[in-house]
Amino acid sequence: MYIISFLFLFVSLIFSIATSSSYSGLSSSYYDRVCPEALPTIKRVVEDALAQERRMGASLLRLHFHDCFVNGCDASILLDQTSTIDSEKNAAPNVNSARGFEVIDKIKFEVDKVCRRPAVSCADILAVAARDSVVTLGGPSWKVKLGRRDSTTASRTAANTNLPSPFLDLPALIKNFEEHGLDEKDLVVLSGAHTLGFAKCLTFRDRIHNDTNIDLAFASHLRTICPQVGGDSRLAPLDLTPHSFDVKYFTNLVSKKGLLSSDQALFNGGETDDLVSKYKGNQKEFSDDFVKSMIKMGDIKPLTGNRGQIRNNCRKINLKY
Repeated sequence: MYIISFLFLFVSLIFSIATSSSYSGLSSSYYDRVCPEALPTIKRVVEDALAQERRMGASLLRLHFHDCFVNGCDASILLDQTSTIDSEKNAAPNVNSARGFEVIDKIKFEVDKVCRRPAVSCADILAVAARDSVVTLGGPSWKVKLGRRDSTTASRTAANTNLPSPFLDLPALIKNFEEHGLDEKDLVVLSGAHTLGFAKCLTFRDRIHNDTNIDLAFASHLRTICPQVGGDSRLAPLDLTPHSFDVKYFTNLVSKKGLLSSDQALFNGGETDDLVSKYKGNQKEFSDDFVKSMIKMGDIKPLTGNRGQIRNNCRKINLKY
């Protein structure tokens, strides 16, 4: 009898551990029962935002990237500055650059309304909005793994340290991505997100005026947009079709027309040249690998289980009473 009781308790313990473990991870079906209208609502708001401004798709994708590279995918980038929060919005890679926060606010409002409570984390909203932006601009879709919770802290210092600079060379880029559990293939594939969006003159001025691994006509044209002095906020597209998810970004690199130094570093006689050449001629392979790398990036140190919180307002941590 004692043996049977012991076995029953042992099996119950194992089942409890297994169940707890399964709930601690991420799942693409996380909101199916919690709030089945959540994902369609995010998609609707994203599509509305991009209908008003196509550039917003790249901005929302970038928010997810800049979130995950700073202490994991935890929506820390969305927190405003307070006496206890050193906002990542004020970090050099984000200040006067990261955008789309009002769209995230709108998504949060609409999702909480259909769910009738704050059921969806801001971190998950960022991940889904990034996917929906890519799809809306002609890119691939994927099942986003969900169940992240939101951080109660932010780090401007970590954002300054961990986000890859547009001035990095290839060894520094590889090292940066490795520190986040991402390999050279992920580096090339995720850099391919620059098939969308624009960059400010401040980030490419040195390249177009001083670099030698650049097409001369391309550099000459960009100098009319971005002089050696002034015009820091003037924009240039990261590739010729900044509102379409395609492989022209890679075509540009092979032609020495990468806008940022960190872009051209991927095709400059180094170990990533072959990957760039491969994606240049194969939209399907790039799309397939982009999906895999986005899912992999979304797995960077998520808060799950009882860690973190579901913020009522993506810009502020919930008050404790």
